[in-house]
Amino acid sequence: MIKLSVGSLSVETLAAYQQGLAVRRGHEGLPAFADHITRMSPRRKAEVLDGGSIYWVIKGVIQCRNTIIDLAETHSQDGRKACRIILAPELIPVVPTPKRAFQGWRYLKPEDAPADLSSLGDAENLPPHIRTKLVELGVW
Repeated sequence: MIKLSVGSLSVETLAAYQQGLAVRRGHEGLPAFADHITRMSPRRKAEVLDGGSIYWVIKGVIQCRNTIIDLAETHSQDGRKACRIILAPELIPVVPTPKRAFQGWRYLKPEDAPADLSSLGDAENLPPHIRTKLVELGVW
């Protein structure tokens, strides 16, 4: 799946948000995990749960992903049915890939998913803003 990370300025701000979410849930006596609530439930649930991830678009670039652990039915604050996407705690940096804005989430074909940044060796050690600049310059 692919989703805009609305309000995130960087991978670090997304990580801090997800960690805070897990801590807050723990303080409320709930299982301490990061999640994302969305109105629509994936129809291809088995596919998503079979090693699927949610790829995060931050500032117009796919920059990282979370492995999806589970999908659970829940309700939004206004009482409507919704889907809770339960996420693994680790954000995995991916090869920065430009992506135009879109609404909601979309399925991402495995062949279109960016590779994990670790596949590029030392590039993983570059600061995120430099990786993004290299994408803008067409190096990757």
